[in-house]
Amino acid sequence: MMELKLNNWKDLDFGNPISGNIFCADPTATEFEGRLYVYGTNDHEQYLNAEKNTYEKIKSLVCFSTEDMVNWTYHGQINTGKIAPWIHNSWAPSICKRIEEDGLTHFYLYFSNSGCGVGVITATNPLGPWSDPLKKPLINYDTPGLNSPAPFDPGVCIDDNGVGWLAFGGGVVEGHTKDLPGCSKIIKLGKDMLSIDSDFVNLEAPYFFEASEMNFINGTYVYTFNNCWEERSKWQEKWGEKSSICSMAYMTTKTPLDSKSWIYKGHYFKNPGEMGYEYSNNHTHYEKYKGQWYLFYHTMNLQKNAGSSGGFRSMAVDKIEIDENNISIKMTQATDKGPDSIANLNPQNSISGTCMVTCSEIIYEDEENPLEISIKSKEDGAWTYLKNVEFSAAETTLEIEAKGKGSVYFYTNNSTKENLFGKIEINSTEFSKTKICLQNKVDGIHNVFIVFDTKDCCLKKWTLK
Repeated sequence: MMELKLNNWKDLDFGNPISGNIFCADPTATEFEGRLYVYGTNDHEQYLNAEKNTYEKIKSLVCFSTEDMVNWTYHGQINTGKIAPWIHNSWAPSICKRIEEDGLTHFYLYFSNSGCGVGVITATNPLGPWSDPLKKPLINYDTPGLNSPAPFDPGVCIDDNGVGWLAFGGGVVEGHTKDLPGCSKIIKLGKDMLSIDSDFVNLEAPYFFEASEMNFINGTYVYTFNNCWEERSKWQEKWGEKSSICSMAYMTTKTPLDSKSWIYKGHYFKNPGEMGYEYSNNHTHYEKYKGQWYLFYHTMNLQKNAGSSGGFRSMAVDKIEIDENNISIKMTQATDKGPDSIANLNPQNSISGTCMVTCSEIIYEDEENPLEISIKSKEDGAWTYLKNVEFSAAETTLEIEAKGKGSVYFYTNNSTKENLFGKIEINSTEFSKTKICLQNKVDGIHNVFIVFDTKDCCLKKWTLK
């Protein structure tokens, strides 16, 4: 039996947060070729460089993907500071995609340039490579006609006509008050998705604070935002039920450039502090994937296990109920459990070493290259854990691509001798493939531990044949 290093921040039974060892926040998502990709603010960059999460050291974004909503593959960092060296910071991404005239799917990833504007990077694959087509911000705090003191936290969508829309904002415009701060804006994007094709239109979002996001659902534009921490002393009757402090609310319209057409519909996600977690800022995105709507959000439920109280956030996901006919969103509860698996993991496909539910003492190599990224054991007994791996009795060999010096153990369900189905010795300073016959044949659906007996071993991929 290989002894596990029991220093996992995330419980084996929990689906949330998405990552058990990377702090990340402000989620956005898109589907491509049957796989769901989720992007967020790289709080981990701040965590590695400071005790408090004051965001100023963050100049990258992170990306994860899944096909089953339980096992998440980490694709590493999008180094926005290198791609767009003019930025101050990169926070709160929002992504959309569209098939362009070249026949390729183009991805447009908008992000906060600190609190002073919006940048955009583009790619023709959800994993990049990403480029900076404008070489400058799309929107800056001093853009003519803007009148929003902190134009950050962009939210983007593309409607059925292929037209792009971008919302953003922050602060309180001079002459306004916190019940209607006047800073939340929406624009029509140009055909290139890189220019502005309208005036800046004000969104009268009650008690608006930050975290704009956009969706287009059944012919209706849906704007979501985080409202502020102020008491609702000037609440208007036409808004209906008062929103709770720092919760997520939404508005709808058929005509986004008509400021008066937007209808406030209420709040749908309370502050994590009202749902059993630490109080924190709030940022959500909902995405429909394989027929089900999911709500992505963040909490701070990992940082205590990591020995921190610095405000480092973790992305999470739960199902959300959206009535697409009436465009109404049901109040959603954050959970540790997260959604159930919607598919099993097929080990006959090449599985990235970074694919997991959780782990202990695992770090990463080549984080800026999603095609080369690997996990690395930080200590003897480091491990990763996957759920719902579907084995076949016809599988006879295990192949890994790894480097380092030591042994990699593969177990079903738990790390006991009788559950060991593969042990591979590695002794190489470069990545190489090693294949062995399975020590025990396995059939059916099982959870899997991958355990390293020594530190500084790297695993890039594994598969059964």
